[in-house]
Amino acid sequence: MHYPVTIERDGDSWMARFQDVPEALTGGDTREEALAEALDALVTAFEFYFEDSRPVPLPSAPADGQEVVTVPPSLWAKVLLLNAMCESSVNQAELGRRLGIPRQNVQRLTDLHHVTKIDQLAAAVSALGHRLELVIR
Repeated sequence: MHYPVTIERDGDSWMARFQDVPEALTGGDTREEALAEALDALVTAFEFYFEDSRPVPLPSAPADGQEVVTVPPSLWAKVLLLNAMCESSVNQAELGRRLGIPRQNVQRLTDLHHVTKIDQLAAAVSALGHRLELVIR
C-alpha cells in the first residue's frame, strides 16, 4: 500500500507523479506541498479505476531513497476488493447476490469515500474466494 512517488521541478513549481498509476499527477508551489497533495491525486486516480471496473495497479518497490505515499488501510482494503472482483469477473450485482445484500450496499463497499467496517470488506473478499488478513510489522 506504499506507492513510490517522484517529486521533481516543473518550471517554478513542483510536480508529483506515480510510475504505477500514471493518471495520478499533482503539483504544488513547493516540494512539500506537491508531496502533501500526492495522496489526494492517487485516490482520485483510483476512482477512475473503480468507475471503469478495472484493477488498480499494485505498487512497485521504491528505488533506494525514493519517497512513498501510503494509502490508508481502509482505502487499501477497497482497492484489494476491486482487484479481486476484477480477477473473478464479478460485478456489484453478483457480489450482492453472493453476500445476500442489496446492490446499493455493495456500491458503498466500493465507494472510496464511504466509511466501511472491515468485517464487511472481509466478508466481501471471502465471497470472492479470498481472505482479508491484517498484519502488524
